[in-house]
Amino acid sequence: MKKLVTSFLFILILSSGFAQSVTGKWYTVDDNNAKKSIVEVYQKGDQVFAKIIELINDENKGKLCEKCEGKNHNKPIEGMNILTGLSKDGDEWNGGKILDPENGKTYKCYITLEDKNKLKLRGYIGFSLIGRTEYWYRVQ
Repeated sequence: MKKLVTSFLFILILSSGFAQSVTGKWYTVDDNNAKKSIVEVYQKGDQVFAKIIELINDENKGKLCEKCEGKNHNKPIEGMNILTGLSKDGDEWNGGKILDPENGKTYKCYITLEDKNKLKLRGYIGFSLIGRTEYWYRVQ
């Protein structure tokens, strides 16, 4: 009986660790807390990436990234990779970049889980003190 209880607790602890993943689908929100898009965060090897899979507002559907440079210039925002090359560092994923399709600029960034359904994303120039924090919410 003791082994059964120990095994059950081990499985419970192990599965709760997997539930604390940054991967999955997340809502992005604007400054008024209205949903803007659904972003899919996925892992490839030991890095994390994200792409916009849906723009919520109908008037933005089919919108192109006119202000983006390089390969993303005038490409559809839906399907665009916006988060690239984050590596795990303790409780944080960092060392990557995020693209803001609204202004076409790319920033250094890091992400952390606030809780299993709230993702903190910090985009910045140079040092993380000079930047902006945004929160994404897990799609249920």
